[in-house]
Amino acid sequence: MRRIVLTLALIPFGVLTPVLELGVTHVVNPDWPGHARLHEVWQLLTNSSLAMLCLWLIWCSRQVRLPALVAFIISLAFLVAYALSPLYGGTMLHSDGSEIAVGGVNLAVAMMLVTTIAIGAVLASTFRAAPD
Repeated sequence: MRRIVLTLALIPFGVLTPVLELGVTHVVNPDWPGHARLHEVWQLLTNSSLAMLCLWLIWCSRQVRLPALVAFIISLAFLVAYALSPLYGGTMLHSDGSEIAVGGVNLAVAMMLVTTIAIGAVLASTFRAAPD
């Protein structure tokens, strides 16, 4: 069950975020400086590659703790960046001022919060149970 939960938790930053951010709101946004685009593509490739490594560790190497730790670091880093965003002028608003939100709650933030909690639970369980 932990492998399935962890696999599902890799989808947001391993697959969904790159698909969504390759469009005009991010990578090919004409308002973004080229330097910001380079960093965005680097981050997308890094996170997707780490998600693939985690999947390999989970399903081929039969590990849970290390991929859970890597996934936890990535998802928690997003939440920390979001929490610190007022300090550096970051925002979840697109350059046109739009936001993907329901009831005033940004869906990406909500999804990453749920993902981080799920990964954290899997990670914590590896310290209480025999390794799988």
